[in-house]
Amino acid sequence: MTDTHLYQQARLSRDPRFDGSFFVAVKTTKIFCRPICPATLPLEKNVEYFVMAQQAMQKGYRPCLRCRPDSAPSSNAWQGVVTTVKRASQLLHTYHELSISEIAQKLGIGERYFRQLFQEQLGVSPKQFQLFDQILFAKHLLHQSNLSVEQVAQASGFNNARRLQIQMKKVTGLAPSQVRKQQQNIAQDIQLTMAFRPPYNWPHIRDFLALRAIPNIEQIKHDSYARTFILGNCKGWFQAQFDEQNNQFKLHIKLNDIKYLTKVLRNIERVFDVSADIQTIQHQISLSGIPPENITDGMRLPGIWEPFEAGCRAILGQQISVKAAIKLVTQLVQELGEKTDETHYFPSPDSVAKNPLLFLQIPTSRKQTLLAFATFCQQHPDATIDDWLSIKGIGPWTVAYAKMRGLSSPDIWLESDLVIKNQLKKFSIDADKARPWRSYLTLQLWKIA
Repeated sequence: MTDTHLYQQARLSRDPRFDGSFFVAVKTTKIFCRPICPATLPLEKNVEYFVMAQQAMQKGYRPCLRCRPDSAPSSNAWQGVVTTVKRASQLLHTYHELSISEIAQKLGIGERYFRQLFQEQLGVSPKQFQLFDQILFAKHLLHQSNLSVEQVAQASGFNNARRLQIQMKKVTGLAPSQVRKQQQNIAQDIQLTMAFRPPYNWPHIRDFLALRAIPNIEQIKHDSYARTFILGNCKGWFQAQFDEQNNQFKLHIKLNDIKYLTKVLRNIERVFDVSADIQTIQHQISLSGIPPENITDGMRLPGIWEPFEAGCRAILGQQISVKAAIKLVTQLVQELGEKTDETHYFPSPDSVAKNPLLFLQIPTSRKQTLLAFATFCQQHPDATIDDWLSIKGIGPWTVAYAKMRGLSSPDIWLESDLVIKNQLKKFSIDADKARPWRSYLTLQLWKIA
């Protein structure tokens, strides 16, 4: 089945599993929609398909105000293009404040080559992609949040309301005041929605996180997850409430610096793995040899807020049970985490590195590993997780676990994990056939242990 035929069938059926994976542009109205848009279906001859909203905007189409393409589930729609373009798209999507030259530098390529590669692969320049992405995010905030227009401009990288108004009017034909039906001005207390494509196995991700939850930082209820966080110079809290009927999470976010909102949202999306193409992933896992009846439908990859926390959890959890590990992590937070009257924040590398850790009842060698790890992260904030292997006491398992949950890397195979070793004795598994989704195979085998 060709992509066009697949898109046509998904559009005609309004299949929610394809929501966000492509967009439908109508030539007669010059408007583009999500495939689940409730508007009257246009004739096929009047339709054009795009895998990214930014591509539709580049061709002069305006986002539909009814189905709101800005609120569609995120999608790795550029999965098939070269790795450099995929990384660039992710950077442009997350870091609105970075210039094109800064992103090219992060990618390790020249700015001219970066522009040429991006244009060839996606049909839109990096600068246009960044602008369209900012406008879509601003539109999302205008529809859903009670932030002022000035705050929306700050959060979406436009710096001021005037620039937002000029660019939004130019691209969409609508001013911010026209997008927003009513305007309120309640700062920094934000309510949004975060869409996903079904199936989404909320009980699995809820129970997985609940078993590993840190008291006073994470709070988990039947239909919600909440936690405090620190991201750069921003402190905050969020709650994600599962809404199965509408294929979304309802988000409540509090933060002390609105400029970090984009990064905070992208990290929440990662923690809950809402961008996963779960149908493709499950099909690939089924090829590995795991019995079909043992594949949990809609399973996602539960993330940890940031790599340093993932590293601390992995080091303290070496060769002990999950329950015992969380007890140690809780002690670390109680002793060294920043506290307010009501809650705690996970400790920083600096606070851990400066403490002898006498309160932890663990072998001296493990204390030394944790101290060395914190010191390394303090002195090398831009180091990669792979660089942790230079630290005594940190081996491949710790690095792999931190990448799987602290970065949500999809293709981590924890072959040396004791549970996985036991599962491989029961089942004839060819993990290579699950590439590039071996993290999900790891989770599936953990689940049935």
